[in-house]
Amino acid sequence: MFDKINILNMKIIIKSAKIIDSKSPFHNQTVDLLLADGLIEKIGVSLPHDNDETVVRFDNLHVSQGWFDSSVSLGEPGYEDRETIANGLNVAAKSGFTAIALQPNSLPIIDNQSQVNFVKNKANGFATEIFPIGALTKASEGKDMAELFDMKNSGAIAFGDYNKSIDNANILKIALQYVQDFDGLVIAYSQDPNIKGNGVANEGIVSTRLGLKGIPNLAEELQISRNLFLLEYTGGKLHIPTISTAKSVELIREAKAKGLHVTCSASVHHLVLTDEKLDGFDTRFKVTPPLRTEVDRQALLNGIADGTIDMITSDHNPIDIEFKKMEFDTAKNGTIGLESAFGALMTVLPVETIVKKLTAARTIFGLEDNTIQEGAKANFTLFSTEGKSTFSKENILSKSKNSAFLGTELKGSVYGIFNQNQLVTK
Repeated sequence: MFDKINILNMKIIIKSAKIIDSKSPFHNQTVDLLLADGLIEKIGVSLPHDNDETVVRFDNLHVSQGWFDSSVSLGEPGYEDRETIANGLNVAAKSGFTAIALQPNSLPIIDNQSQVNFVKNKANGFATEIFPIGALTKASEGKDMAELFDMKNSGAIAFGDYNKSIDNANILKIALQYVQDFDGLVIAYSQDPNIKGNGVANEGIVSTRLGLKGIPNLAEELQISRNLFLLEYTGGKLHIPTISTAKSVELIREAKAKGLHVTCSASVHHLVLTDEKLDGFDTRFKVTPPLRTEVDRQALLNGIADGTIDMITSDHNPIDIEFKKMEFDTAKNGTIGLESAFGALMTVLPVETIVKKLTAARTIFGLEDNTIQEGAKANFTLFSTEGKSTFSKENILSKSKNSAFLGTELKGSVYGIFNQNQLVTK
């Protein structure tokens, strides 16, 4: 399934790679990269190579800084039938991601120091690194704040309850104030549960035609407005994940213009798909927030272009087949997205924008920036911008197969990654 090479006491030379890294002096240049001991030893055109060097060649090879997915759910511990950490990290590597931010929605919830240590230890030795997100509240129940400082000291990079809004505004206020003592980042998923009610799809023409209970845009926008008001009052850093409406983009654009320290992301499926996909009642398209209209999708793409939306995530969320093969109203929300992320994005965005939005999370989450230059750590993604293919079950390496992109024509392909002194390719 995977070709993994540990480069120990060995040199590797990557031939004829076009560099896509706006921070690199070699941006948009086609060069060779000589790697040794996990570092970039030399970059140049037609570098000579010795017999003891491993040579890597791919057609239409492009290399960028390693991609970082800011929202990935796996399952382990507790839901290993959905996905294990080991297989999830190999899937991420094959999909071009040298790092993932792991959501805390396992069993038990990652809400304390020992749980953070557990997932980090399980990830030792893999080419793709794992950075846990700690739950903001104990057991993600929204009642009491979790052990944020202890989790930060153990390696948690941010704090949030996955796909759960904080009903109690005072908890979010206190959290935003508290984390400033150690430069922490609060994640606030924004969807008012009372306005959402029993809704299962975007409120609009499609939901009305299909007889599905609707979730109005207001459910997201009202909660974002509240959370931005809290941020303005407290200061600190707030990240709003997976926004989905045109008004949400506008609200965050205005907040940034006021100088608030807010960032946000959009998911691949919200940038590519709309609620028109629901016509067949296919539960693969049941996600949270729900797929919106073409007007909203275009607004998200505009937000990507003007910098309002800081990053793109796959929002990879494996769900057991028995929880997807159900009536639309009762099926669980979520789609896997690692394997299809790059190819889907290539159908709607230019490659330089994709790379920028798949690497920006490193800076936002306070991680090391790995610019492609001589002497830097070798942490990058290898991919091609050419070719088209139809995404099928054979392309899915995740244990769960609940992909919203099955049957979709994708563009380009991922060859693999180099990180942690390891080369992983398909």
